[in-house]
Amino acid sequence: MRIILLGPPGAGKGTQAVRLAEKLAVPHISTGDILRRNVVKKTKLGLQAQPYMATGKLVPDNLVIEMTAKRLKEKDARKGFILDGFPRTLAQANALEDLTEIDVVVNLFLDPEDLVKRSTGRQVCPNCEAVYHVLTNPPRKTNVCDKCGSDLVQREDDKEEVVRTRITTYEDLTEPLCMYYKEKALLRDVYASGHIEEIFERILEALRR
Repeated sequence: MRIILLGPPGAGKGTQAVRLAEKLAVPHISTGDILRRNVVKKTKLGLQAQPYMATGKLVPDNLVIEMTAKRLKEKDARKGFILDGFPRTLAQANALEDLTEIDVVVNLFLDPEDLVKRSTGRQVCPNCEAVYHVLTNPPRKTNVCDKCGSDLVQREDDKEEVVRTRITTYEDLTEPLCMYYKEKALLRDVYASGHIEEIFERILEALRR
C-alpha cells in the first residue's frame, strides 16, 4: 500500500509509521529524518534546511520535493511505502501526484496542548534514531537507548517554543491538505490519544474501511 500519514508535530506519526511499515512490509519514508541526517552531515540540502528547522518553520517546497522524489525512485519503495512528513503543503501534494499514486491518507488528530506535552517529552537516539517518550514510551534505563545503549537527546525542534511555532505553522499551511484529500475520498481520520497499541489498532481499522 501507498500511505500518507498526516498530523501535527507530536501526533505520533513517526512511532506509528514504523509499526505500520513493519506490518505491511514497506519502507517508512520520513522526510524529517532525512532532513535531520542532512543537517548533521552538513550537506548542501542540510545547510539550506537547517535555519528553517531550527525555528519550527517549514523547509521550502522545492527542497523537500526534490528529496522525496529521489527517495521514491529507490527500489524498496516500488511496491508501497509509508510517507511521514510529506506532503505538508498543497504545492507538495500536487507535486506528489506527478510522482506516484496514493491509496489512503491517515490523518492523526489531537488537542494542541496534548501535542505540546507529547513533543516536549520526546527523546531520540542520535545513533539509531529510535524514539521514546518520558511518559508514554520511556526507555528501560533513564535517558539510555534500549536498542544501542546511546545517550538519548531532545531535538532542538522539540523544545516548547519551537513546538508551538510548528503547530501554528501546521494549522496555517498543512491542515488544508485534509480537505484536499477528503475531496478525493482518500482521507481517514484517526484520534491519536491513548496508548501506542490502541492508536495503532485504530489506524489498522481505518485502513480496512
